[in-house]
Amino acid sequence: MRQDFDMIVHTLPKKDAHIHFIADLHLGSKEHMGEAWTNFCNSVLDDPNAYIILGGDLINNGTRNSVSGPFEDILRPREQKMLMVEMLKPLAGRILAAVPGNHESRSMKDADDDPMYDILCKLNLEDIYRENIAFVKIQLGSKQQHGQCYILTVLHGAGGGIWTGAAVNRNERFGYTIDGTDALLVGHTHKPYVAQPGKIFIDPQNNKVSIKPLKIIVATSWMDYGGYAARKQMLPASHAPQVITLHGGKKKQITVEM
Repeated sequence: MRQDFDMIVHTLPKKDAHIHFIADLHLGSKEHMGEAWTNFCNSVLDDPNAYIILGGDLINNGTRNSVSGPFEDILRPREQKMLMVEMLKPLAGRILAAVPGNHESRSMKDADDDPMYDILCKLNLEDIYRENIAFVKIQLGSKQQHGQCYILTVLHGAGGGIWTGAAVNRNERFGYTIDGTDALLVGHTHKPYVAQPGKIFIDPQNNKVSIKPLKIIVATSWMDYGGYAARKQMLPASHAPQVITLHGGKKKQITVEM
């Protein structure tokens, strides 16, 4: 298994790249949006510029020691893992990076078993798996063609809080600690949003001070409301998949559609 700070590097022969950041699927849960997920997988195959980054909690993975137990799921954990492999096989060539979520970490804590790593190994993608946080460099086109280069930081995220503002504060604070990243991709909260704070950038080589944008993108969940969320009085969140476009050409720009 590669170390967290080993950068994942991709060169894509595209002018623009459409990145789908997928987290919080919770396959195996009664509330998992199976039809929406299947339709999404088919849509990715129809877009030659589409790529995927996996942000954890792909499977629900209920265990005896977890908050939600195994008897609430409609599939056993091993079945969830096997089914996720089968669903991702057609998309394997589009996956750029992957990190686990807290639901996969349940098995890591109990038995040193990492189901997310097992899924990536079955897809022959273990080199793009990182256990905690991933730093992804994406070069669009060649440097000779003046293609743009983007740095994405990816992790599942942590922390609770009822209101979306709590997640915004936590993620912005963490984003400011990473110098040189263009976007921070996070999941976990099930509250999809996009924010763009600015960072002061000092360029001593050219004696310039400028403001550089930092995109913070929190993934949508693929869960209908009910079950554990309703029992714990959590607020419903809308399902809003995002398309992150990394633009090539002369101007470096990231746009997000929801």
